[in-house]
Amino acid sequence: MLPTLNGRLQTRIFMLVVFGGIITFLITPVLPDGAPGLPGFDGTYYRITYIILATVLVLGILWELLYHLIQQFRWEKDWPTMFGLITAINEGALVWLLLELGLVPGLPQGLDDGDLPSFFWWAFFIDFSVIWFVIWIWTNGPMRVPFIRWRFQGGRIV
Repeated sequence: MLPTLNGRLQTRIFMLVVFGGIITFLITPVLPDGAPGLPGFDGTYYRITYIILATVLVLGILWELLYHLIQQFRWEKDWPTMFGLITAINEGALVWLLLELGLVPGLPQGLDDGDLPSFFWWAFFIDFSVIWFVIWIWTNGPMRVPFIRWRFQGGRIV
């Protein structure tokens, strides 16, 4: 069964909220922050990483609508599995561009004007890549065990 648009949206939201939230909570303290001492234990770093996660979620819904439109021109009306991994490039690049331009609302003073410190690129890259890869691996493998009917319901969670 091919995932429907509704199923892909539900899966994306569920995965980013659950897995993205947990991974962000665990990985934020070890992300590079450009400051000496124990990085990430200031609530500001959590705020930044969760705002970026929310940005990925909102833009991801828009991406799914665009992907659905493009898929209508494909014979199978779906992507090959590897495309799901490769889409991280354009989605991550868009989020980074919005961060660079200062268009992501809610960021702390100094980051909201687009003047990002040099360490921020690596923190973003590590956080985004780890979350994306874990979600991609889980969705294309182990998720089919606890959610047996997930793939037969067009990818819907609810």
